[in-house]
Amino acid sequence: MPDLAYLNGEIMPIEKAMVPIEDRGYQFGDSVYEYIATYDGRFFMLEAHLDRLERSMSELNYAPIARDELKTAIEELNHQAGYPRAGIYIQISRGVAPRNHAFDAKLAHQFVMTVRAVHELPKEARSKGINAITIPDMRWGRCDIKTVQLLANSLAKQKALDAGCDDAIFVSQHGIVREGTSSNVFIVSGKQLMTHPLTENILAGITRMVIIQICKKIGLDVNITLFNTEALYNADEVFLTGTVTEILPVVRIDGNGIGKGKPGSISRKLFKRLRERALAGEPD
Repeated sequence: MPDLAYLNGEIMPIEKAMVPIEDRGYQFGDSVYEYIATYDGRFFMLEAHLDRLERSMSELNYAPIARDELKTAIEELNHQAGYPRAGIYIQISRGVAPRNHAFDAKLAHQFVMTVRAVHELPKEARSKGINAITIPDMRWGRCDIKTVQLLANSLAKQKALDAGCDDAIFVSQHGIVREGTSSNVFIVSGKQLMTHPLTENILAGITRMVIIQICKKIGLDVNITLFNTEALYNADEVFLTGTVTEILPVVRIDGNGIGKGKPGSISRKLFKRLRERALAGEPD
């Protein structure tokens, strides 16, 4: 099965896909993206991902692309690749023009995608949990828009790896826990879950949304509120959520053991429920 790319309407081998050097996504980070996964060949939460993509475009004053056009392109690329467990990366930039901070509102979008097989996280990461560090949140002020401006995220992830850990969690100057480098953060205290509210400081994660739905369905209380690093260190459980991350327990943060130092019962239960929902092919 091939790794394929989509470039402005044409599907081709991924190594043949090129965009012009004056693409604004390359030169200014003037580009939005989404990442959608499949289970057994079926997309999970496709409509919710497209909702978020359209919102990102709108927040940056991009002209819209018809949803039918988006869906047709995504589905055809996925079909031609044929992976049962695939990840589709979608990137839309404002367009190509001579380098200038100002832009012409009539620019034509650059619409590119890639498809690759999703490689599951190591079983040990899920069974034993991961280690993380906290890091000051120095990102731009609109983390709710899913743009390609991910340099701070990349540097934070690398800092974690260099420290012998697996990921980093952003924390505000006042000690408020924001999110991971590519994930949302939940903590569990007793039987109550807590996660950051949807503000401009975090991304509205699709998996985050699904987990909250699952919690309501099975009677777990989710408190959507700000919490600090003290609450993080003293939690019974901490886990990250994301499209490929799904639910990933964190058992040590900044050298502090979390709970009993192993994945807890709630994160295990929610991972099982999430997988069941994804594999059942439930609509959004």
